[in-house]
Amino acid sequence: MSTAQAPITPRNATPMAFARALARAVDARGLNSEAILQAVQIAPSDLRHDDARISAAQMEQLSARCMQALDDEALGWFERPLPWGSYGLLARASLSAPNLAVALKRWCRHHGLLTSAVSWQLHSDDELACVTLHTPGVAADATEFAVVTLLRNLLGFASWIVDSRIALRAAEFAFSAPAHAEAYGVLFPCPVQFEACAHRLHFDARYLRLAPCRSEDDARAMLQRALPLTVHHYRRDRLLVSQVRLLLQQQPETMRDATSLAHALAMSERSLHRQLHAEGSSLQSLKDQVRRQLACELLQRSHKPLKQIADAVGFRNEKSFIRAFKQWTGVTPQAWRQSAH
Repeated sequence: MSTAQAPITPRNATPMAFARALARAVDARGLNSEAILQAVQIAPSDLRHDDARISAAQMEQLSARCMQALDDEALGWFERPLPWGSYGLLARASLSAPNLAVALKRWCRHHGLLTSAVSWQLHSDDELACVTLHTPGVAADATEFAVVTLLRNLLGFASWIVDSRIALRAAEFAFSAPAHAEAYGVLFPCPVQFEACAHRLHFDARYLRLAPCRSEDDARAMLQRALPLTVHHYRRDRLLVSQVRLLLQQQPETMRDATSLAHALAMSERSLHRQLHAEGSSLQSLKDQVRRQLACELLQRSHKPLKQIADAVGFRNEKSFIRAFKQWTGVTPQAWRQSAH
């Protein structure tokens, strides 16, 4: 099995192969793709360059023009065209769901009414949720672009309906790594695996408990320009506090500062601090909460010396740990350990 390389960061990150797939779908219907390409400032000759990239704005405009020309939101992938507004019906059917889990289950079930070429499944346990996409009816030469678009479409819808970025834990694809595999780090900012047994997205199961917060008016406004949900990443994460706390708990020795946390969460340090503030928290307060809890557990349940406990909870030396612990509890670690026993 192979994996994508580290995320790339150029402004133009969408592979030209996706523009080529759109042009091929238009030409297959006997229409002229050159005029559409030129309208979004892509020279037809550029399609031959596998290493070329286009911007997210160009991809959004190109997709919209091709869908309108074909009157097919599926761009020729399925056994029949999906008229404009088909995915809007799926979105509206989930507005009344009590939580994201039910909304996604409705999406998966109702998608089967649109086409039999693909099918969806949602599985989850207490920790991890997984959406699986099967594509038995999609032609081999259209599979990659169809899979990427459908997964990003579902992810964008899920993020929109609960007004939260859904941070992916992993993305898996059943096809081999393409020539532009490094672009997947931008398309899916998480560990990416190719040659997997299925096309899947994995994310924290706690997102499934979030309640939809969109109205019919919201849906109407969104559907007037829905493609950005597929092309662009949703920024606000309603579970960012939980994600940061989990990273601090699981990797106290490596997640010591904003730099390491921001890298692990595929976001900038500025965005990390801003979003935590918007959720009524801060990185320092979360670090203090996690460190205090872990320190107290180690002091009570183990006989480790203070130097080892200081290192285990992310302090660089014993003196700093003792000073911080006294600020948290009002007593020294030694005194707390004695009282706990």
